[in-house]
Amino acid sequence: MSRTVTVGVDGSRESLAAADWAAEEAARRAVPLRLLQVWSTDDDPRTRVVDPVTARGWGERVLATAESRLRRCHPSLDVGTEQAAGDPVEALCAAGDKAELLVLGSRGLSGLAGFFAGSVSLAVLARTRGPVVLVRPSDRPTRDEDGPAGEVVVGLDVSAPGDEVLGFGFAEADRYGCDLRVLHTWALPALYGPDLGATVPLLTSELAQDARRALDEALAPWTQKYPGVRVVRECHQGWPARDLAEASRDARLVVVGRRNRRARIGTHIGAVTHAVVHHSLAPVAVVPHD
Repeated sequence: MSRTVTVGVDGSRESLAAADWAAEEAARRAVPLRLLQVWSTDDDPRTRVVDPVTARGWGERVLATAESRLRRCHPSLDVGTEQAAGDPVEALCAAGDKAELLVLGSRGLSGLAGFFAGSVSLAVLARTRGPVVLVRPSDRPTRDEDGPAGEVVVGLDVSAPGDEVLGFGFAEADRYGCDLRVLHTWALPALYGPDLGATVPLLTSELAQDARRALDEALAPWTQKYPGVRVVRECHQGWPARDLAEASRDARLVVVGRRNRRARIGTHIGAVTHAVVHHSLAPVAVVPHD
């Protein structure tokens, strides 16, 4: 892995917003920014929109324009460009596997709150081995001198917390100098037995205590490592995706995990992460973990 922030650029409004966010992030991390544009080598006349030479020339102009703009905004930032030929998912996954962070643009849902993550973004999220951040056009970064702009929110499953997820969230909150809100939402088991009415209150209290204890245990090593990060703990019964979408209203970044496992058919990002990706009002970082 190289210490770079890589962003996919295709000239769209979404990718330019992602490039702006990535530039701020690279500057905050003190690492180079790499702009990547992928052009297709498809030679099938039935599916080819433009010829490869035209596509490559257009991509070069897109990169040059984006690079020039970012250099003006961040004169001290090391900005580089690269073109790759082939399948966009494979090229972006390869870039993400080598980078410290991969940033992609995502389209806002017209008339609804949240993202529209297309097939390329979802495929990259499911396959890359490194963190990926999705940014939509309205997610404009706030410069440090303008003061804080919300907190970092981490959605945590205490049954499989994943050091990578918590590590990413704490490090981001530390860089931003903002609060870290760690949200764990738990649900009652589907069945309790024949005496449902007498069992539920006691069981609910026990589950709440167990969940809070597990949350405290998962956070303990990270609060010691990042003593300057103020942690807000939320642990309650509910629906994880809905609660994270609601928490995203006041967040500057939402962090969720994705288990490194393959299903019988393909690779998936998980139901909660999928929902958060589509409905978060803030940029979403998807962090793979074991």
